[in-house]
Order: sequence, then C-alpha cells, then structure tokens
Amino acid sequence: MRRLWAAVAASSMALVGAVAVIGLNSTANAATGGTGSGYLSTQGAQLVDASGAKVRLTGINWFGMETDNKTFHGLWARPWKDHIDQMASLGYNTIRVPFSEDALKPGAQANSVDGYTNADLVGLTPLQILDKVVDYAGSKGMRILLDRHRPTSAGQSALWYVPATPEATWISNWQSLARHYANNPTVIGADLHNEPHADGTDPNGTGACWGCGDVNRDWRLAAERAGNAILEANPNWLIVVEGVSCTSGGNANAWDNIPDEPCGWWGGNLSKAGEFPVRLNKPGKLVYSAHEYANSVYHQAWFDDPNFPNNLPGIWDQFWGYLQKQNVAPVLLGEFGSTLQNPQDAVWLQKLMDYMGTGVTGMNFTYWSWNPNSGDTGGIVGDDWKTVNQQKQSILQPYLIPPVGGGTNTGSPSVSVSVSRSASQSPNPTGGCTATVKIDNAWQGGFQASVTVKNTGTAAVNPWSATFTVPSGVTLQSGWNATVTQSGTTFTAAAPTWAPALAAGASVTVGFTANGPSTPAPSGVKLNGATCA
Repeated sequence: MRRLWAAVAASSMALVGAVAVIGLNSTANAATGGTGSGYLSTQGAQLVDASGAKVRLTGINWFGMETDNKTFHGLWARPWKDHIDQMASLGYNTIRVPFSEDALKPGAQANSVDGYTNADLVGLTPLQILDKVVDYAGSKGMRILLDRHRPTSAGQSALWYVPATPEATWISNWQSLARHYANNPTVIGADLHNEPHADGTDPNGTGACWGCGDVNRDWRLAAERAGNAILEANPNWLIVVEGVSCTSGGNANAWDNIPDEPCGWWGGNLSKAGEFPVRLNKPGKLVYSAHEYANSVYHQAWFDDPNFPNNLPGIWDQFWGYLQKQNVAPVLLGEFGSTLQNPQDAVWLQKLMDYMGTGVTGMNFTYWSWNPNSGDTGGIVGDDWKTVNQQKQSILQPYLIPPVGGGTNTGSPSVSVSVSRSASQSPNPTGGCTATVKIDNAWQGGFQASVTVKNTGTAAVNPWSATFTVPSGVTLQSGWNATVTQSGTTFTAAAPTWAPALAAGASVTVGFTANGPSTPAPSGVKLNGATCA
C-alpha cells in the first residue's frame, strides 16, 4: 500500500519465523515475448533477457498476501486463473506480489478462499498458492516480482526491521525464497522492502535515511547487505531497491528554523542514489524503484504549481528519473495509481505515462492495483473483480507490452493515430441518434469532457463508432469507455471490445481529457457516419 512522506507509520509486534520451503520448483522458462526468455539482467538503464534482448516490465500489483488473508485477494470472487488470464489479455506482463513474513511462517494458513470457485486452493498454504500462481503466470509468459511489503500483516514499517522481525530474519526469509525459486525464471527477483520512510522529525529523525552512514537506519547499506546475501542464494535474481521519503530519515519540522530538505512519497526519493549508490557484488542485477501517487492520495505542494502538469517531469527527474536518463540503472515505478475521480489525477497519470516512454526502452512499471479494494486508488477491475475500469485502462493501454498468449497491444502509443471504420461496420440506416456534450471540468491549459450518444434507431449498431469535432489546438490526452483517438480536429471514439454493440434505444457516454481550450465545446457528433441531433 502506498503512503506519503508525512504519514505516521504503523509498527508491528507479531512473532515471525523462518520461511517454510514447500511446494515444487518449476523449471519452465518464461515464454519468449514481452518479458523475454530466461533470467533478466541489466545493461545500463535497460533490462535484458538471457539472449540480450531488451525487455520492459509493464505490470500490475495483485495484493493480499501481505494482509491477514495471507493470500491474494479476490479468490472469494472468481477462479484464480481467471484473474491471471484477464491481466494477461489486458496487456500486463508482470505481477508484483506483496507479502508479509506472516504468510511465510510455518503453519501459516490462507483464508478467504472460496471453496467452490477455487476448490483446488482449499487447504493449501500461502506459499503453495503462490507456487501455483507462479507456474500458471509463467506458462503465459508473465513474470513475478516478489515484494516484501510488511514485516508482519499488521502494517508497514519505516525501517526494514521491527522487534518481531529483526534484520537477520528478513534476510534469512529472502534467502529461503531465493532458493525456493532458484530454478524458475518466472520469478525475477526481490523488491527488498516496501516504502522505507522517515519517522520522527528533523533533526532527531529515527526513520530510514539514505547515505547517512548509520547502520541501523541507512537503507542503502541495509539494501547492500540483503541484496548480496540474496545473490549468494540465487545469483540470477534482480535486486530491486526502493527509495526513502526524506533522505535524512526525519520528517520536516516547520518549527525548528532548519531549512527542510525535499521529501517525496514513501519509497519515492532516490535523489541520493547517484551520490551513494547501492553496491552489489554481482553486476547487472540492481534495479532502483520508486513510488508515485496523485493529488487525491495526498496533496503534495507540487500539485499547486501554476505550471502543473508541466512541472512534474522536473520533480520526477529530481527524485528518481535521473537514474534512468543518465543510464545508471533501470528504474521500476513499482506503485502508482488513483481513483481518477479528481480530473486533475487523469492529467497527472497521462503525464506520468508520457514521461516513462513507450516500447521496450521505456521505464518499467507495475500499476497499483488490480484490486478494487485499495482504499486510496481502487483497482483496474471494479467491485465485481471483473469489470474493467476503462478510464484507467485507456490511459495505460498504449504503454503495455503483453506477454505471449496475453493481449495484442504492441506497446506503441495510439492516441495520435486515426482509426478508420472497417468495411464490416455499417451505418445506422434504420434510424438516427441524439448527442449531448458536456464540459465536466476545466483548468488552465486543459479540460475534461463527456459525449453521450443515444441510438434512436430500431436496430443495434454493431460495432459502433462516434466522431466529433474539436477546436483547433485541442490535443487528446486520454479517453475512456471507448478507444478514443485523434486525427486533426476530429476525435473518434470506437467501441471497446467488451461492448461492441449499441442497442436500439441505448446510450453510451465517452469521456476524455484534452489539452487546449474548452470553448467552443466539441460539436458535430456522428454515430457511424450519421449526424446526431
């Protein structure tokens, strides 16, 4: 779960034991495709597979194993393989799996697994369920990244250890997992500790620092100890090291008259990794990771900048992007997300995706989250654990590189490509249509709008496609409830694959965000070439 730099950490005191190494290791290689083949390594800021081919991780977080359930959430709602099938079909090639030490303890029991829809999981331990997910995901060409999210299921911690889970236990558990999956390249590595962050206030901070030299608080030094120990157990894994929030390890204190340092999201500040790099004994295995969230999650000062959103790339450059741009090491944006209920968040998300780039040379990412029960962000799927949030998916889709056997997107952006109607797509000769255009929100330099089209004919339009005209200077940023594209001053909203037909008397509302003036509003709406009233 993501957290902000000024939040209060929850400490955990439950007893944790060693990992029980159970289940069978799979020797199947990940299929060649979006995630490559064999084990992954780094070349500068690029991930490569065993053959040296460039690889980009475009994944999703599926949480639950870090909670009291001790296994993936949503297993009460639908068959577990269906979740993975849908992730792959949407274009996600990697699953980041958060876990806590409680799920690894001998005798740990998974709960909230529906015995009817997931009868094959009943009675399995959390690790045995994870083994099944790993094997099935691997058969689809997907990769798994393990994320030590919490020292216990009770909550996150500022430091990588708590009294109940000392550093030695943390490292030992990672080594056990590394050995457990040593013959399975589907599991690509270890995200060592989720969101190390500041605690207390400067100048007496007690949280995770970067480069301060205190062995009890310097996250960079701890990452080296754990990373090198893991590579001794499994030299093929990637070692993923998140940032901190405030590099001093203490939160800002407005009352001490000491100038405050720049602080970022929990786990999101890698500003000193260039000066104090993580030093691993095996080259080509280090990946840096940051977390980044929207205004609705927490109102950071940079969201008030009059130059928003154009100020954001400078913020990202400062905290973590420079590592990728200077070819130091690959950057994985391990968590980022929003409900998108605030229109500004959609602008933020589109800007972030643009910043990370397209194709296999873009930055790696795992979106937060698949789960709809993430309180701050919601999920890619809705409360039924199946219906796709098309607004989110439409923004992410151009940047996804599907696994073999998954989706069909090529990883190239589509927002600037016009979509022509196929020969099989017929107009609506049996009637007409009506349309309503609404400017939902506007801000300096952009706006959000919705276009509602009703089929007033006597027969379904299948597949449907709506077009409308925007003023000169308006450029599309994102769209939802359809595949929205632009050619000149014409926007085209093509029916999504999950709802190709517009029945007689039915309506559809297409939403989009754009740069440029909101007046005059879009006009000239047509449904399959027929002008709407």
